[in-house]
Amino acid sequence: MKITDVEAVVLRQAVLNEGIADGSQDDLVILVSTDEGITGIGEVDSAPEAVQALVQQRGSHAVATSLRDALVGENPLDVERLWDKMYRSVIYVGRRGIAIHAISGVDIALWDIKGKALGKPVCELLGTPVRDRIRAYASMLMPDTPEETAERVSALKEQHFTAVKLGWGPLGKDADRDVELAAAAKEAAGDDVEILIDAGLGYVADADTAIRVARELEELEIYWLEEPFEPDEYEAYAKLADAVAITIAAGEQDATRWGFRELIERGHVDMIQPDVTRCGGITETVRIAELAREHGVETVLHAWKSGIIKAASLHVNAVLPDALFQEYCVAETEINTKLTKQLLPIEEDGCVAVPTAPGLGIELDQDVFDSLRVSH
Repeated sequence: MKITDVEAVVLRQAVLNEGIADGSQDDLVILVSTDEGITGIGEVDSAPEAVQALVQQRGSHAVATSLRDALVGENPLDVERLWDKMYRSVIYVGRRGIAIHAISGVDIALWDIKGKALGKPVCELLGTPVRDRIRAYASMLMPDTPEETAERVSALKEQHFTAVKLGWGPLGKDADRDVELAAAAKEAAGDDVEILIDAGLGYVADADTAIRVARELEELEIYWLEEPFEPDEYEAYAKLADAVAITIAAGEQDATRWGFRELIERGHVDMIQPDVTRCGGITETVRIAELAREHGVETVLHAWKSGIIKAASLHVNAVLPDALFQEYCVAETEINTKLTKQLLPIEEDGCVAVPTAPGLGIELDQDVFDSLRVSH
């Protein structure tokens, strides 16, 4: 089997709200074609057109080429070797950021091809699955008021979620307001639903303010505090993590095992959150999780986009010995709710099942895909 084409397709809904942190309003879908008629599907959560250029536009030389040029003619089943080849092909362009984001989407598609070719779900190719379902947490943007926050959490309880994460929105602008919103969420959740708070980089590098907020969140029994600081503020992360008992989580902006080693060793975080569509794909996510375990750090994957990232994350979670949660985006966008035919529903106990069909176990809804496709 040989790769015949690598295509990066930009999707975008008709109207964007650029003032909110909702990455499910647009998308970059990767399609890797083969000479045996098998097409792999991947996804990138990044700046779509920028990554699209790295995937399929003309390169410059041996270590500054497009991923398409690096892969056409290769055997798609040799996934780990192709990861190394892709990394070397963009080494001048960037060893982090959009270069790794591009590799991530292609890597996901290659695993999809391999699973389809061998007739096995991706999780069975990654190792021995230790679970076939995992507890999901509903992931949503933080509303502006305590009243709306309580209303949304109550509604998600009715949908069987046993954990809810609220993030970004107004968080990080007023520490007292942040605690007030968290308290409203916790009161609505009751004893049976965990509340997770994502500060959305809101405290920038202000460790003292973050420590004060974190201690109040501890009193509320909030499960974790996520991304209080900008990604490279390792000293602030270390100061906070060393001062409080609440779990400090971060990492959705980071990429590669080398980047996460910095976050773990210098930032002292308790939990890392690699995003399979940004950190280097399925191949690198498994390596990152292994690194975290070696350091005694937990791994919970970040996943906010469509059914593609949900499925890819579920397959990784199936083989991680210490997987705690599946992030489950509840944004009411077409990309999140309709792009894949498989909806991966929440079960009555708050869990979501790992797909069992070959590859990722999902298919694109072609009508939705075509309607959202951006033509150039």
